[in-house]
Amino acid sequence: MEPGADRTARRVELLDAADRVIKARGPEASMTAIAAEAGITKPILYRHFGDKSGLYRALAERYTQPVVDAVRTTLAEPGERRERAAATVDAYLAFIEANPQIYRFLMHRAYVEDAAAHSVVSEFVRRIGAAIAQTLRDEFALTPQQEQAAEAWGHALVGMMQVASDWWLATRPMPREAFVEHMVGLLWDGLGNLESAGRAHASASP
Repeated sequence: MEPGADRTARRVELLDAADRVIKARGPEASMTAIAAEAGITKPILYRHFGDKSGLYRALAERYTQPVVDAVRTTLAEPGERRERAAATVDAYLAFIEANPQIYRFLMHRAYVEDAAAHSVVSEFVRRIGAAIAQTLRDEFALTPQQEQAAEAWGHALVGMMQVASDWWLATRPMPREAFVEHMVGLLWDGLGNLESAGRAHASASP
């Protein structure tokens, strides 16, 4: 194996060790525990990623990219708009339900503690917000003013989902399917008014 490929494979092994520890301990996972799981010392663990910040960034990138891909895929699928909205919300929730400790580690530990992880998670939120904004532009008959506001709407929807999902994960007051339906109902009441508002604006314009 080439030296570069060997280093890459070793990084994957170390991230896999981090996965195991974080899934067991969530935000309480320590770098010492991750190093011990990998069978190395903490300085050696950091050396593979440059430093602690590099490890946090690698973990954040590993966990956020699959969510971005899932959201983009569901937004692009054919079908009724409401069904795709439900599938998009469900894709996000499915990840955090399957990986609750990883979600808590990212949002309640790495995001707060490390600037590099904060940057990756913030970029993840921006990318999802931008994808939703583009979908609104592509599929709704928006006025020029609404076109300008689409980016703000996309990020507002992501922010709402992030806070609501954090509450749902902590309290589990209802099954995921029911929570998805409630959230989509709330979202859809607003989204469903976009075109009617656009037509009203157009008819009122001189």
